[in-house]
Amino acid sequence: MRRSPTPAHAPTTDSLLEGSAWFPALGPEARARVREEMREAQVPAGAALCRMGDAPQHWYGTVEGLLKWSVSSADGRSVTLGGLSVGSWYGEGTLLRGVARTADVIALRDSRVALMPAEVFEWLRVYERSFGEFLLRQINERMHWFLGNFAAHHLLDTDSNVARALVGLFHPWLHPGSDPHLQVSQEEIAHLSGVSRQRCNAALKRLAADGLIEIEYGGITVTDLAGLRRRAPD
Repeated sequence: MRRSPTPAHAPTTDSLLEGSAWFPALGPEARARVREEMREAQVPAGAALCRMGDAPQHWYGTVEGLLKWSVSSADGRSVTLGGLSVGSWYGEGTLLRGVARTADVIALRDSRVALMPAEVFEWLRVYERSFGEFLLRQINERMHWFLGNFAAHHLLDTDSNVARALVGLFHPWLHPGSDPHLQVSQEEIAHLSGVSRQRCNAALKRLAADGLIEIEYGGITVTDLAGLRRRAPD
């Protein structure tokens, strides 16, 4: 993970803050402190923003790019828990629990991430009621999504599970800034879907044949998000 200047035309931490659900609701003093203490890190594709076992030091927001949240076993197997796209804020659970991180966050492509120091996060949680309300909603939305995934893996067919994995990257609260073109591999979608790569590839082809997505070299473009949501009940 490295820190370096940001091109003038690129999205910024300020634009991420202004477009978030929590920052505009803060008081003037809190907004000023957040702006002063936020930092930004560049995470090259394949590199880790943080690793399982790390002590929590920051709350994160994706400024640009795409990362994955995953857990790996000692024998090399891994499970992808979710994608972290532009506009996503994450890491609050570990900060609130005060324990070492239980998952890795890895960049799927070159990404930039805003870093809020843990002490600022805790100060906001204690003194800014609106921030505490945001966190409650955030945690509730994430739990609802994970419970839905558990049910979907047991009740839905392969096409619906794959559609749900794609729809999850456009969750209006958890991932509000996603680009319709997703630079993710079919293997990553398979991990998110909880199905084999072969079954995922077949499902993606059927979704493409129905006009819901386009499969391209290096990614997938969602062409009919509403239609995709109808195939993936919440």
